[in-house]
Amino acid sequence: MTRSDASALLLDQAQDKIALLDDEGRFTYVNAAAERILGFAPAELLGDVAFEYVHPDERDAVEAAFRRTVDTGDFTEESIEYRHRAADGSWVWLESRMSNLTDDALDGYVVSSRDITDRMRAERERAETASHLREIAAVSSDVLWMFDADWSELLFANPAYEEVYGTPIEEVRRDPETFLDAIHPDDRPAVEEAMEALSAGSSVDMEYRVNADENYNRCVWVQGEPIVEDGEVVRITGFTKDITDRRRRERQLVVMDNLLRHNLRNDLNIVLGEVEELEAEIPDSAERTAVIRRVGESLLSTAQKEREVIELITDGRETDAIDLRNVVEEAVETVRERYPEGSIAVEGLDAVAVEGRCELRSAVIELLENPFQHSNEGTPTVTVSLRRTEAGAELVVEDDLPPIPAVEANVLTGDHDMSQVYHSSGLGFWLVYWSVELSDGDIAVEPGEEGNEVTISLPLASD
Repeated sequence: MTRSDASALLLDQAQDKIALLDDEGRFTYVNAAAERILGFAPAELLGDVAFEYVHPDERDAVEAAFRRTVDTGDFTEESIEYRHRAADGSWVWLESRMSNLTDDALDGYVVSSRDITDRMRAERERAETASHLREIAAVSSDVLWMFDADWSELLFANPAYEEVYGTPIEEVRRDPETFLDAIHPDDRPAVEEAMEALSAGSSVDMEYRVNADENYNRCVWVQGEPIVEDGEVVRITGFTKDITDRRRRERQLVVMDNLLRHNLRNDLNIVLGEVEELEAEIPDSAERTAVIRRVGESLLSTAQKEREVIELITDGRETDAIDLRNVVEEAVETVRERYPEGSIAVEGLDAVAVEGRCELRSAVIELLENPFQHSNEGTPTVTVSLRRTEAGAELVVEDDLPPIPAVEANVLTGDHDMSQVYHSSGLGFWLVYWSVELSDGDIAVEPGEEGNEVTISLPLASD
């Protein structure tokens, strides 16, 4: 085997297409990679002008690059990306490196080309995705933002930033520290602490007040995430949602709740006080005053449940790990003390911790005592069990009462219209429903001829 034959054999093993072009750009040599990349046998290309295979949109640029390279007196090389026609008529993206290095042993100029079709496709997809994201960001009312790892450079913010924070984006781009000027002075320490946490690699979920031009009366909810590469935070991104209206409604709800509950409690205490005086002055009135007392005390109990419901739906607390078996055991004891004549049977309580809101304790008590509150004849029998499942836990409460009315059952399962609250018998089931919903759980109700079965499913607590 000659040295030339050996060199050709080695070149045929190369992954890149290696070609020699003469002064006119004709192929004088092509290695075997041409067939693998383009589908052309090397012999099919010999003698052809290489530029005839280049996509029309890039042909002039490729030919100009070749001419610049071969016409330069000193050694030079140049790289260019373009589409090359394949044997089946499709187009393959190549990155070619050409140089003017030649000698008597080389029959032309060396052009080395590698297939970059996958890379170009991925870049195109990323560009299209980025374009779509920019379009979404441009019309989004939420603020989308990105800073570098140490908050020294604003990398991106959509137009909603100026509306919510009241600060021009260009001002923050010039001096990122002005970002803090848009935050209420009392909230800045917490925000600065959150920024340090993000730079250290932790996620952030918080609320604070912004917009000095509006006297910091805007309230926002912010979620931030660190972008980590090779174990280091390289960027910080997140979104800001204007929750001013929601917070205003919550404050209004709390004010109305306090006013209503205060007035209701005071007025009912007056009524119950008058009842005591009537009973003392008119002994024969006990039967009628008992009705007044029962209704008044029920209204006071409803007011207390209303307080729990308001706190539940306005409190932004996160879920936590809850020992559900302990909760059920405590609830059973509480209801037994309230209804000593009642019967609560416990049929197995598996040890299980669930992810939920602390109000689940009140919800379990409500489910257990509801049969005693609504039993018209005799004393109901209530059975409770707790099973650990693969997905979490199932708490089952059974009774031997007539079927729960549909309007009440629909409150528990969520198959309701909010206006139905005025037609249901009380707020207890609403407390159960919202407690379970905010704990990412589900409720199923199975009414039957021999009683009702209410099942609450809750997710397992995370490790």
